[in-house]
Amino acid sequence: MNVTLHVWRQKNATSPGKMVKYEAKNISPDTSFLEMLDSVNQELIARDEDPIAFDHDCREGICGTCSLMINGLAHGPERATTTCQLHMRSFKDGDTIYIEPWRASAFPVLKDLVVDRGAFDRIIASGGYISVSTGSAPEANSVPVPKDASDLAMDAAACIACGACVAACPNASAMLFTAAKVSQLALLPQGQPERQRRVLDMVRQMDSEGFGHCTNIGECSTACPKEISMDFIAMLNREHLKATLSKK
Repeated sequence: MNVTLHVWRQKNATSPGKMVKYEAKNISPDTSFLEMLDSVNQELIARDEDPIAFDHDCREGICGTCSLMINGLAHGPERATTTCQLHMRSFKDGDTIYIEPWRASAFPVLKDLVVDRGAFDRIIASGGYISVSTGSAPEANSVPVPKDASDLAMDAAACIACGACVAACPNASAMLFTAAKVSQLALLPQGQPERQRRVLDMVRQMDSEGFGHCTNIGECSTACPKEISMDFIAMLNREHLKATLSKK
């Protein structure tokens, strides 16, 4: 199959960017989206042109670095799918595909399709530690956790911090990401000692990074490749309210 690409090219963080047209030819429908970009880059390198810069690592849908807007959709047209797991059979021969980086002031573009998502790292770091003794692994049943709580905590922990929620949100809000990271520890016994301090610090850091406010539009959960529920945003709001009131 042959497709026409319009790719955002930007030399560095301070340079103006623009869309540049490329032709991807003789692409197998079973090729992944990133492999298709690899093929385009091989042709660019052969012509002594600068290849398209884009983030990627595991290519297994678990690291979250393959952050691309494809035809205006975070990670592309398939639900619950990262860009690296998206295949060209999701498109038709002759299609025109627009590829852009995440668009959020808190995620500044570094080059082409690569953005700085360090804001997420700083939010996580602001949450600090949990008071769990190090050393040998404890006996599995020494800390009983209700099944429903452990399942819910695992649902929250599925977040891979890709940033699709921010990219899809009209307000560029990071509430779904922050909610998942707060909730996964708030639901478990190990997260209780620092529970209130953690939510206050993480929300404060989130706000300081310049993310927008949540207005419950729901695009975040729809775009999330791990289908993190908006219920965690409600949980975050409750956690933050209780922590705020307890300080007064």
